Amino acid sequence: MKFWLGVTDNRWYEFVSTRGLDEVNFWQPSARPPFTTLPAGTPFLFKLKRPYNHVVGGGFFSNYTTLPLSQAWDFFGEENGSATYADFESLISSNARAAATANRQIGCTVVSDVFYFPRKDWIPVDGLFPNPIMVGKQYDSAEENGAALWAQIEPALRAVAHSAGVHEESPRYGEAFLQRGRLGQGAFRTLVLDAYDRRCALTGESTLPVLEAAHIRPYADHGQHRTSNGLLLRSDFHKLFDLGLVTVRPDYRISVSSRIRDLYFNGKAYYRLDGQELERLPKQPGDQPDREALRWHNENRFMP
Repeated sequence: MKFWLGVTDNRWYEFVSTRGLDEVNFWQPSARPPFTTLPAGTPFLFKLKRPYNHVVGGGFFSNYTTLPLSQAWDFFGEENGSATYADFESLISSNARAAATANRQIGCTVVSDVFYFPRKDWIPVDGLFPNPIMVGKQYDSAEENGAALWAQIEPALRAVAHSAGVHEESPRYGEAFLQRGRLGQGAFRTLVLDAYDRRCALTGESTLPVLEAAHIRPYADHGQHRTSNGLLLRSDFHKLFDLGLVTVRPDYRISVSSRIRDLYFNGKAYYRLDGQELERLPKQPGDQPDREALRWHNENRFMP
């Protein structure tokens, strides 16, 4: 079993654990990724800094991306480990060599299905690893050091799962995590953002602050936080899509409702797209818009 041990800001952990957040942004103050490849579903453990040199919880790796500081706050809010944007900015600055600004690019590691060990079950790691871990490191339970730590982690994981009423024989590891894990809104947003190469599916717009991840079938209507249930849209198109004034047909062509003209006596910029193919689709077939979800939107939301 391979797993990641991430060095954790103690203040960040105190905040997210106190609130019991089940999805978090395990950020880095720089945009340099702490790992090259980490499969979705990899156990991702939190290790506090001194004086609390313990493994105190963790979750399961969802995805990694980079975002400007302001956008990371917009995507994740308190899941960044702070109550306000000002606190978040201050926390980033205290971990960086220079003061943080709204446009500073930071690394965002999305961790889902987060769990927190009770204080009595914290796992000490003093002397367990011969070299200090500065940011994080991947370990393998088939190797000596990894096996020693995993032997303590596994019982703690089972205890957390039992207390939560989960009785699976084994945790959710591997690629199936993205299909079965409880991905949250932040993971959904970042997955959709990167699947569309940060361009609006309808227009190709690439100005990041106006790009939003839209659910095809809303979460409140049994839609899921999956890339295939999402479209990356310019903010005005997102609003029109949610209102049923714009849709995408199962053949990936755009339909624009006549009601825009009837209600608002305008809409020329939108009608130019009526009947056109999508400007942008994800490269991976599994990330492309689910045709059944599009059919649902056409039949239940769109107003011709």
